[in-house]
Amino acid sequence: MIGPQGKHTQGADPMKSKRRTGWAWQLGLVGMLMPLALGSAAQVLDRSHDVAPRPGSEGMAQFPRPTDGRPDPAPPPPSATPLAPGFDVRQFEAMAQALVADQRIPGLAMAIVHNGRVLSARGYGITDVRAAEPVDSHTVFRLASLSKSFAGTIAGVLVSEGTMRWDSKVVDYMPGLRMSQPEAAQRITVADVLSHRVGLPRHTYDRDIERGADYLSLVQNLSSAPMSCAPGDCYGYQNVAFSLVGDVVFATSGQFFNEAVSRRLFKPLGMNDASYGLEGIQSSPRWAKPHVRAGRSGWTSLMPKPTYYRVAPAAGVNASISDMAQWLIAHTGHRPDVLPAPLLATLHSPIVGTPGEIRGGAGSWRRQRINAAGYGLGWRVFDYAGHRVVFHGGAVQGYRGVMAVVPEHDLGLVVLWNSESSLPTALLPTILDRAMGMRGQQWLNVDIDESMFASDDDSAPSGPASSNAMARPD
Repeated sequence: MIGPQGKHTQGADPMKSKRRTGWAWQLGLVGMLMPLALGSAAQVLDRSHDVAPRPGSEGMAQFPRPTDGRPDPAPPPPSATPLAPGFDVRQFEAMAQALVADQRIPGLAMAIVHNGRVLSARGYGITDVRAAEPVDSHTVFRLASLSKSFAGTIAGVLVSEGTMRWDSKVVDYMPGLRMSQPEAAQRITVADVLSHRVGLPRHTYDRDIERGADYLSLVQNLSSAPMSCAPGDCYGYQNVAFSLVGDVVFATSGQFFNEAVSRRLFKPLGMNDASYGLEGIQSSPRWAKPHVRAGRSGWTSLMPKPTYYRVAPAAGVNASISDMAQWLIAHTGHRPDVLPAPLLATLHSPIVGTPGEIRGGAGSWRRQRINAAGYGLGWRVFDYAGHRVVFHGGAVQGYRGVMAVVPEHDLGLVVLWNSESSLPTALLPTILDRAMGMRGQQWLNVDIDESMFASDDDSAPSGPASSNAMARPD
């Protein structure tokens, strides 16, 4: 079936208190200003300020201190803070290699970028346990919910051009949209969709996606879905409702959603391996097959399911680690020709609190490191031990991934893998801790001899700029 989303519609801790105080002090200096003004489309997303600035206004919008647990709004730092001494990408590469040893996981790819340079972009392990080929920097993985960052970004590009506004009503582009509460559909804005504030319970109709329902029928079913609150008033993570942004992009740009992202983001950023959909990944010269457990100690590969590809804005992107390195370089501000700084500041600003992200056992990195959590426009925003981290994770059958941007350090990192294992997730807090100078906590259960990486000069990040080497979306 052809549709507008694409050609194919398929007890108090004193240390933690100190970190919170430091975070508030840093962000208090900016006067709690949230940069949601983009040229002639400047506007405010908070419902308490319902009047947009005059056309052409360049000023940042006043935004009150959050009361729902999200980090304070803040513009990008004027200059990057150096990475902590001893930050050595060779150690992280050794950790990644240890993860694929003895097939603890089949395959993995990791990229680290800093100051607009690729410090590492490599593959580890194999693409398929049934027909093993090495994962390299151009092996394509399914991104699952990391795709949401692309949806927020393409919408932001259109907003920055004045084609639409963050507070544009979705019903203006989809007149047939209906919700179960009277007038609710008339209230939903583009920003509400991208920040999961449409008013629905979390994961509405995800089970139907998994049973093979098509996107268009699920959108029609929104008219009978129970609502948790009025649009804009609460957070509830979505895949079906989030994908309404694809219809808005089609209506405003005249291009299928997938084509708009390809032309406006993939191609100018040099993301030459990136694609959308099941057909996209299967036509890639080399791609990583999804893997699930086969007994206690083994893995078996599968063919990817088409289900979540049917909600392309939420979970439709496929990309290599080489592609994702360029994506992170753009989101750390080094491609202003494609993503200008005011747009990045907007996309990376928390709009709604997401306290559920501070979860896990007493020893988990989320519980230990995250002081506040929020959602912006296709991105999560964390206060990570007093440092802002812009993040997203993703998971769908046989694939998982995590990515993060640390504006303070001009650092970006992404890890993709082709199995249901949660082990590689720990690479993220391990790298973040080293970048910020925090030691002593071992998040990742691998053994490497760090003395092998000692150098005479450990004041700068070390490692080659390497480009060639071997369930439901979150």
